[in-house]
Amino acid sequence: MVLENVDRYDPDRTSTLGDRAVVVGGSVAGLCAARVLADAFGEVVLIERDTIPETPRPRDGAPQTSHPHAMLEAGRATIEDLFPGFGERVLGGDGLLIDAAREMRYFDGGDFLADGPERLPMYCASRALFEHAIRQGLDRTPSVSQRGNRAFTTYRTDADGNVTGVEFRDEDGTSATLEADLVVDATGRTSRTPSWLEAEGYDPPAESSVEIDVTYSTIRVARPESVRHALVVPPDPPRTRGAAAIPIEGDRWEVILQGVHGDDAPTDREGLVAFAEAFPVDEVAELVRDREWTSEGIHHYPFPASVRRHYDRLDRFPDGLVVTGDAIASFNPIYGQGMSVAALDALLLHHALASGGLDDLGPRFFDRAADVVDAVWNVAVGSDFEFEATTGPKPAGTDLFNRYVDRLVSTAHDDGRVTDAYYRVFRLEREPTSLLRPGVLWRVLAP
Repeated sequence: MVLENVDRYDPDRTSTLGDRAVVVGGSVAGLCAARVLADAFGEVVLIERDTIPETPRPRDGAPQTSHPHAMLEAGRATIEDLFPGFGERVLGGDGLLIDAAREMRYFDGGDFLADGPERLPMYCASRALFEHAIRQGLDRTPSVSQRGNRAFTTYRTDADGNVTGVEFRDEDGTSATLEADLVVDATGRTSRTPSWLEAEGYDPPAESSVEIDVTYSTIRVARPESVRHALVVPPDPPRTRGAAAIPIEGDRWEVILQGVHGDDAPTDREGLVAFAEAFPVDEVAELVRDREWTSEGIHHYPFPASVRRHYDRLDRFPDGLVVTGDAIASFNPIYGQGMSVAALDALLLHHALASGGLDDLGPRFFDRAADVVDAVWNVAVGSDFEFEATTGPKPAGTDLFNRYVDRLVSTAHDDGRVTDAYYRVFRLEREPTSLLRPGVLWRVLAP
């Protein structure tokens, strides 16, 4: 399930279900969840362990925010529905709106993909600016309060084991509590919910882990104001290195170099230049070697594996609790899907609340979210299995589909309509099976 298969956001569908909801975690997943909860609860409180920034800047507890992030179409459209004016706020913060069909240079399979025939709008900005634009939208919802410097410690429960609130350390370090009709865990990969479930006598969710062993190194370099294209060079076996350059605010590019399966991205300037000079696209080295660096040092981030927690398979789950975003599934960041999946999760939570209220909410939401995760997981993990060193459960049909995609990419070097079909899958607009529709299949398999 991707954007084309999900009903859009409709706040009029949701009626009041309770007095207070609490969201734990202030990333994109938490911010979007808080917005949809505001339609159903008299008060929504978002607690976040970091200081909530008043300007666009990375949060200390989220080191990945210093690296490039993609705003895919599924995320853009959903966030714009949840937070009207989101795009205007991104542009007002000096972000860019580019045409991905013509202004994103995508090198894969030994050549650049042809320009597509239709405009594909894509916002480009730092993760900090994206979050800031969303947070500004949430500030316009008076029933929501965002409280920083609050460190979540555990859930409160009743005699039946159902969740009735949260405990946390306040900004002065003292223990505090908040009662709630619903708690949403948006704390990401480090979520404590699985271990808490086990301690409370519930089965924790089974996990799927696909080892890709990615490391990232990111710098920011000066960009001429008139130059606004993006560059993407994904790893392509046997090449274990990838790169991307995203134009962002402040006349800069965010340049990221990545290595998989032990080909670690360097953390020193000399090493990073040498790493970049090995790419088949000269522009990668030119950006790293010849452009003025505007960042202080190199931001480095390791990502060992994509992890999926199968909450949808649990037989029992406590009332009063939902888990969302990276706390359900986190994907190899090479594909830039995290923010968009977080937004889609919030949209599905909205529909689950509208269709059945709080009754059995967790399992109903997890069933819906599993459809989105399936589509994204199969694309991301399936691509990772192009490397023989990748380990973990391989989705059925991966090898056959990857061989087809290799031929599709080769066709897209000269056929913009195939490029368009390919991009729309990675933008989470369309299902991966759309690449098998007759109009695409004929172009790819034609002799």
